Amino acid sequence: MSGASATDTAPAPTPVPASSVPVTPAMPPAGLRATARIHAVADGRGGTALPLLAGEGPLALRRTRSASGADAGVMLVGAMSAPLGGDHLTVEATAGPGARLTLASAAATLALPGRTGEPARYDVHLVLEDGASVRWLPEPLVSVRGSDLRVRTRVRLAPTARLVLREEQVLGRTGEVPGLLRSRLTVDRGGRPLLDQELACGPGAPGGWDGPAGLAGHRALGQLLVVDPAFAEDPPAAAVLGEFAAVTPLAGPAVLVTVLAADALLVRELLDEACHSYGW
Repeated sequence: MSGASATDTAPAPTPVPASSVPVTPAMPPAGLRATARIHAVADGRGGTALPLLAGEGPLALRRTRSASGADAGVMLVGAMSAPLGGDHLTVEATAGPGARLTLASAAATLALPGRTGEPARYDVHLVLEDGASVRWLPEPLVSVRGSDLRVRTRVRLAPTARLVLREEQVLGRTGEVPGLLRSRLTVDRGGRPLLDQELACGPGAPGGWDGPAGLAGHRALGQLLVVDPAFAEDPPAAAVLGEFAAVTPLAGPAVLVTVLAADALLVRELLDEACHSYGW
């Protein structure tokens, strides 16, 4: 009689239910994700309503009163420290036909280093429909030592819309070297490009950013962009506001004010002077 083989005597393997197989969970993205959403509409009585006002995480939103009563005011209040390295914050605001919206922030935004070494992102998307008016007036952004922040601001305007947009950056706190800051602003009007500019400064930025052709040793900078259909008939003239401040008409119904200064206070003073002088 022949001997039995191993395959004849070994028991069949017991199938393992799929539900009992351990699954390695996907790693969540590093950093915080938060979005603030704002929608303004004309209320039919000469004012502006806010049917959508929703914030997440550090992006808390508060209604504010406007001096004229026609504008809807929204204050962006930081509910926690952000953005840190790896965070991605987004502000989305839409102004419907004829709506008037003023957006501001309660305090300066500090770009802080994170634990992973990844860059942080801060995106702003503004949409202005026919006859809408938006004023985006945040407090300065401070690039803290060791931070890496990428800011992207995108604006889409109807040809009849009006925009006042202010940006201010401070490179480092007092006596501190800055982090790496990369900022881009793109504005489309009526489906056509109006402005597309990019700024990079701090350790790791392209060479020359702090030289005579760049910031020339200054640690605070700002700009004010005004887009107004009225400029098509009566454009502001180019002007010099100071040694490192200028008013530049753009190829379109818009004007750009740029300022370099030793500190944020002087930047704000020069931008405010431009606003008051031209009635913006």
